[in-house]
Amino acid sequence: MKIQYFDETDTLYIEFRRNGITNSRDLDENTVLDMDAEGNICAITFEHASERTDVQQITLEGIAA
Repeated sequence: MKIQYFDETDTLYIEFRRNGITNSRDLDENTVLDMDAEGNICAITFEHASERTDVQQITLEGIAA
């Protein structure tokens, strides 16, 4: 899992898995959901992230072994 914030575009990208993305779906005008061929969620993108999320405060809890 990878989380990236791009300050220059105010975009937050959360990647859940690296499987090949075959489909992207707009959830709204500023949110994109990326899925693989089986419909599993691979990533989500938030545009205008600083207005829509608490991107300045990221907390990580529980890391899988």
